[in-house]
Amino acid sequence: MTEESRTISRGAEDLSCPPAPTEQERPNPGLYSTHALDRAFKANLARMTAGITPAGVVSVYVEWLAHLALSPGKQVELGEKALRKSLRLGHYVSRVASDPAASPCIQPMAQDKRFADEAWQQWPYNVMYQSFLLTQQWWHNATTGVEGLSPPRERVVNFMTRQLLDHWSPSNAPWLNPEVTAATLQTGGMNLVDGWQNFLEDWERNISGKPPIGAERFSVGENLAVTPGKVVYRNRLIELIQYSPTTPQVHAEPVLIVPAWIMKYYVLDLAPGQSLVEYLVDQGHTVFMISWRNPDSEDRDLSLEDYRRLGPMAALDVVTEITGQPKVHGLGYCLGGTLLSIAAAGMARDGDERLASLTTLATQVDFTEAGELMLFVGESQVAYLENMMWDQGYLDGYQMAGAFQILRSNDLIWSRMVHDYLLGKRQPMNALMAWNADITRMPYRMHSDYLRSLFLNNDLASGRYQVDHRPIAIQDIRVPVLAVGTTKDHVAPWESVYKIHLLTDAEEVTFLLTNGGHNAGIVSELQHPHRRFQMRTQRQGEPYLDPETWQQIAPEHEGSWWPALQSWLGSRSSGKVSPPPMGSERFPPLEDAPGSYVRQS
Repeated sequence: MTEESRTISRGAEDLSCPPAPTEQERPNPGLYSTHALDRAFKANLARMTAGITPAGVVSVYVEWLAHLALSPGKQVELGEKALRKSLRLGHYVSRVASDPAASPCIQPMAQDKRFADEAWQQWPYNVMYQSFLLTQQWWHNATTGVEGLSPPRERVVNFMTRQLLDHWSPSNAPWLNPEVTAATLQTGGMNLVDGWQNFLEDWERNISGKPPIGAERFSVGENLAVTPGKVVYRNRLIELIQYSPTTPQVHAEPVLIVPAWIMKYYVLDLAPGQSLVEYLVDQGHTVFMISWRNPDSEDRDLSLEDYRRLGPMAALDVVTEITGQPKVHGLGYCLGGTLLSIAAAGMARDGDERLASLTTLATQVDFTEAGELMLFVGESQVAYLENMMWDQGYLDGYQMAGAFQILRSNDLIWSRMVHDYLLGKRQPMNALMAWNADITRMPYRMHSDYLRSLFLNNDLASGRYQVDHRPIAIQDIRVPVLAVGTTKDHVAPWESVYKIHLLTDAEEVTFLLTNGGHNAGIVSELQHPHRRFQMRTQRQGEPYLDPETWQQIAPEHEGSWWPALQSWLGSRSSGKVSPPPMGSERFPPLEDAPGSYVRQS
């Protein structure tokens, strides 16, 4: 038999006796329905757990307990600490019995204001809060320094334990809080009646999707987002606003602002006197702003790449045509800054030289040290969120807000509960609070891309993130960079923002650190009291400074950082020209600012 006939013979045998199908080729008929059942179950469970995976929390506690059980030395240490803290508390009790003004045996952390009222220094409340702080300190010792527990898992168990302890703080119990008991005696209990009414009102507004009490006094286009301008471009994802000039001449290079889509754009055009847009326009800059559409279920398949393509890249085309200028200053805030950095790196790779400079506000491009927000980002957590988003097509803003509130539970949850529900008071609504309550959504695919590519895998900082199916690198960005961080940022810690120094070969990197938080530190109007900032430029070829050294040597300035931004942009512009027209023949004005997308609920 020839080789050819043997081959044909084998083929005939294969055809006549095909191999049994594998399980992969022929899945169990119930596979898809059972998988859908799992996703539906987890999606509904996620709504009850604020999007936090119970499996992830349980697994980290089991791992911590296992390592602690295998560490007899750590157990002995914790036993000794418990004994010493008991003795400290006993000694303090004996001292205050004879001297009510005796100094405490433990002080709260600087940011912990729960026990600041003088009433907490009176018996028996002083003993209560001292006992609580000592217990809190012991649990911190118990959840840190356990050999074999990885640092990320240690941070998670420490954080979750702190949240549980904060729940049981004596300040949260009306009969243990001297401020509440005093108010109850003074008002005959009306503070609790008023607090109950406040609770019912908040609960009703929450379940019906209404904004919080007081937000009705703030309205987009009336006392929020009122800087004059025109919508000159609209696509499926953005409206582009061009602001009207207020000076006879303007800097030649326009400014394109890319805000985060996690919230409405107008945090940067908050109110008269509190608007970064208004300030830059008054200083002679031509400003364009992206206003993101609020997506819904039909937008579930919009990707992060779609946001880049339909967002900053589409806006750049319009800005350069309207102004006739070949260069544009790019400015991005939070996620908008990350997206603008991705766009800038792609442009640098492809030889697109339309950016004159890159400014990022509270923006990360390396997510290895993204602060306590990373506690909510792991494979278990991301998969859990994906199930919730798969079910509804997007991540709801209220679901997302829960995670941010937990990061600052003392400020945003417990202190509010005491103030509004136990003391029966209301904190007056302001413009920033009204903006914060104007919730947005994020499409399923885009948010999954963002969590996996950037947070979970850190692809952007590692040179693996792809634009147009090819990797990009932040290192390719060569234009001048100004990166702004804030000292109390729980979302983008300034040390993480500072990592831009390690990732780009720009001709110069200027880092500016201002006091305040992620939002309040950026909204730094000129008349804002107690504002200060540090600023320093590192030029290409100069040795790297670590964040601590930078903070020690960078010059400090009093007041808002906005004039420093304006000066930085102005010094990197090519001169003054007449203001460009509002729109163009191809992109005529469509409607007055702030447009339609920002009004979508």
